[in-house]
Amino acid sequence: METLEKIIRTMEYYVWSWGIPVGDEMIPLLVIALLGTGIFLALRLNFIQIRKLGHGFAVTSGKYDDPNEPGDVPHFQALTTALSATVGIGNIAGVAIAIHWGGPGALFWMWVSAFLGMGLKYSEVTLAQKYRKVEFEDRDPAAWEGSVSGGPMYYIEQGLGKKWKPLAIFFASALIVTSFLTGNGIQANTVADAVSTEFGVAPWISGLVTATLVAAVILGGITRIGKVTSVLAPMMAAIYILGALIILLIHYDHILPTFGLIFREAFNPTAGVAGVGTGAFLVTMMWGIRRGLFSNEAGQGSAPIAHAAAKTDEPVSEGVVALLEPFIDTIVICSMTGLVILSTGVWDDRFDTAFELSSGDVSYVQVDDHRGRGVTPPEQLRIDGGRPTGDGPRFAWHDVPVETFYVDAERRQLFNGVIEPARQRAVADDGTVYATLYGEAVETGAPLTQNAFRQGLAPLGDWGHYIVILSVMLFAVSTAISWSYYGDRCANYIFGKKAILPYKLVFVVMHFIGAIIGLDFIWTLGDVALGIVTFPNLFAVVMLSGVVVQMTRSYFERKPWLENYEAHQRYLAEKRKHRGEHR
Repeated sequence: METLEKIIRTMEYYVWSWGIPVGDEMIPLLVIALLGTGIFLALRLNFIQIRKLGHGFAVTSGKYDDPNEPGDVPHFQALTTALSATVGIGNIAGVAIAIHWGGPGALFWMWVSAFLGMGLKYSEVTLAQKYRKVEFEDRDPAAWEGSVSGGPMYYIEQGLGKKWKPLAIFFASALIVTSFLTGNGIQANTVADAVSTEFGVAPWISGLVTATLVAAVILGGITRIGKVTSVLAPMMAAIYILGALIILLIHYDHILPTFGLIFREAFNPTAGVAGVGTGAFLVTMMWGIRRGLFSNEAGQGSAPIAHAAAKTDEPVSEGVVALLEPFIDTIVICSMTGLVILSTGVWDDRFDTAFELSSGDVSYVQVDDHRGRGVTPPEQLRIDGGRPTGDGPRFAWHDVPVETFYVDAERRQLFNGVIEPARQRAVADDGTVYATLYGEAVETGAPLTQNAFRQGLAPLGDWGHYIVILSVMLFAVSTAISWSYYGDRCANYIFGKKAILPYKLVFVVMHFIGAIIGLDFIWTLGDVALGIVTFPNLFAVVMLSGVVVQMTRSYFERKPWLENYEAHQRYLAEKRKHRGEHR
C-alpha cells in the first residue's frame, strides 16, 4: 500500500504541481492549460457566458423543446443529469478542502474557474452535439445503450480526423477510470465519512446501502437516470441553498467582512489551516482552481456526454444550456458553502476528534514544512504529558499537527507513551495498547461543512448539520448515477454495447470500495485521474474552436428557437386536445 501511495503522490505532482517555475513557486501546467483555454475561448466567443446567459435559462425552461427532434431526453433533463454529476460532493466537501489547504482566498479562484468554465463548457457541449452518434433504428427508451452517444471521444475522432482516434480512445479509457474514482469512489467515501462522523456507522455499511441505491437506478439506462435526476437535482439544491441562506441571514453582519477576507486572501494569502502562509499565492490559486474544476467539471469533457443525449438538432441550443452549469454549481452553490464556512468562523476551529490510528486521515508532518505533507512517518513518536516531544515529524489529522493526546473521549486522562505508525497503535508507558486516541483537531471535507451548518443554525436548534448529511447522501448518489452514464458511453465507444453491463457492475463494486478507503488517498487518486483526462479534451476544444465560432454565429443569426417555440406550442395543444378526448 505504501508503494502505491508513493506512485500516486508522484503522479499527483506531475499532474497538479509540475509546471513553470515562478520564483519559489511553480504554476502547474494543468492550471495554465485550463485558465489559458478559458481565456482564449472567452475572447474568441466575445464572452458568450455573459451575453447569452439569459438565452440559456430560456432554452432550459423547455419552451423551445421540440419532442420530434433526435435525442433521448429533453434539455432540462440533460441539464439536471449533468448538474447531478457536477452539483455534488465538490460543493460540500470540495469547498471545505479548498479553504483547508488554500485558505479563504481559494474561494475567489473557484469563482474565476467557474466564469472561464462557462465558455469552456459551452464549447465542449456544442461540439458534443455536433459530432454525436444517433442510432435512429433503436429508439427503445428502456434499452441499455440508449439511442445517442456523444462526447469528446467523438469530436476528437470525427472533428480532428481519424488519425486522432488513438487520442479519442485514450480519453475514453481515462474517463472510465475517472468515473470509477472522481464520480463514484469519492462520492461514496464522503457519504461514509459524514455518516461515520455523525452516527458512528461503519463505512462498509453506508457503502453497501449507497451502492445498492446507485445500482437500482443505473441499470435502467439514461431514461431512468434522466427522470430520477430531474427530481433529485432541483430538490437537493433547494434544500441545501435554503439552509445556507437562513445561516447567512442570521449572520448577515459577517457577510461583508467575509467577502473582504476572501478578496484579500486571494492575492496576499496569510491565513491557512494546513500550512499555507505568506507568499503562498500560487498554492491558494492552485487549490481554488483544482477544487473549482472538480466541482464544475469544465474542461474535463464529462458533462458533454450527458448533454449529447438532449433532444435537439441545434448543437448551440444545448451549448447555451450547458454554460449554466458552472454558474449554478460554483458561483451559486459553492459560494453558499464557502460563505457559510467562513462567516461562521469554523474553518480554522478545532473539534473533539477520535484519532483512529489506522485511519487514512492520519499523516505525519514536519512543523516547519511549508505545506506539511509527504513526511515519512517515524518509527516511534514520543508523547509526554499528552504532548509530542522533540523537533521531528508530528502526528497530524488532515495534515494539521495535533497538539494534545488523551486516552479517553472525555479528555480527562493525558496519554503518556509512544505512537507506532507502522503498527498503527499507541503504547502507553504502563503497557496498555490503544488503537484510538482522542484530542482536538481541525476538520475538512464534509464534516467541516456539517460543523458550519450546525453552528450557523444553532439559534434555531441543534439540527443544521442534518441538512449537510442529507445533502451529502443525495448529492453523492445523484453524482454517481450520472457518472455511471459517462463511463458507460466511453465503454460503448471502445468496446461496443456488450461492455455496458459489465462496466455498470464494476462501477457498483468500485462505489463500495471507495466507501472504505481513506479520505486523503481516494481524493488524491481522483484528482490524478481528473487531471489526466482533461488534457486531450482541452487540446480538441482549442483545435475545433473555429467550428464553435461558426456554429454560434449561424445559430444566433438564424434564430431557430422561434420555430421550435411554435412547434412546442402545437405539441402542447395536441396534448390538451388528447386529454380532453379521453375524459
